[in-house]
Amino acid sequence: MVKRVKAFVEQKNMPHLLFAGPAGTGKTTLALVIAKKMFKDAWRSNFLELNASDERGIDIIRSKVKDFARTRAIGDVPFKIIYLDECDALTREAQQALRRTMENYTQTCRFVLSCNYSSKIIDPIQSRCAMFRFRLLEKDQVFQIIDSIAEKEVLKVDEKAKQALYQISEGDCRRVENIMQSSAAISKHLTEDVIFSLASMARPKEITEVLQLAVHQKFTEARDKLLDVMLTYGLSGVDVVKQVQSEILKLDVDKQKKMRMIDKCGEIEFRMTEGSDEFIQLEALLSQFAI
Repeated sequence: MVKRVKAFVEQKNMPHLLFAGPAGTGKTTLALVIAKKMFKDAWRSNFLELNASDERGIDIIRSKVKDFARTRAIGDVPFKIIYLDECDALTREAQQALRRTMENYTQTCRFVLSCNYSSKIIDPIQSRCAMFRFRLLEKDQVFQIIDSIAEKEVLKVDEKAKQALYQISEGDCRRVENIMQSSAAISKHLTEDVIFSLASMARPKEITEVLQLAVHQKFTEARDKLLDVMLTYGLSGVDVVKQVQSEILKLDVDKQKKMRMIDKCGEIEFRMTEGSDEFIQLEALLSQFAI
């Protein structure tokens, strides 16, 4: 992907681009890098960034986007760039209007579209764009970012804290940076405890203890431990269920039991989203694990 984008910049020629992938993986950053490398000091005059989730009606495409696209680029550059973030939030009518604009003003403007779900973009737009699929960062990439930030901000980060940051962020670079910034305001020495307390997420071993108590039919102890964890970290019921589901896979029980436990997690999570009382549903979940 990097080689293809680099070639576009060097040749000062590129098709319309579609960036698809989860949040915090660098889609907006890459669009800004393309603009700055291609346009140099004139990038602000030739680059328009819009968030389609804020302005997603057909009027914004007909007015602001069309007006910017129809004028020629400023300076010795072949075209302007319009970056539409979260364009999967655009209505279908707006996407149809965007398709026509992309078609009519190719000589003066290129579009870079960013979305979380490419399936929500209509086929005529997808066929006009070169697709780039982003994925969540690998562990070594997250560690490189952590080390770079720690060096520049003069922070000391424990190895367990790095593991905790990766586990909490699940490869989302933006979340890593936000948690590190919050933690650094408390202490220049980032530990596992500091990270988990600020991320509002229980430590995996605490959730595992709850599961072990429930599986061994110690319901009262499991309930009390879970309540204590929720109050300590300020967790919601849905947060707990998601963590429980991930820790079930690590339990030393037979595979059939794991499947039944995960099935119960799905059922309880659905009940919570429908408005059921969180504590009653979590108690019901723990009771099912003992069977």
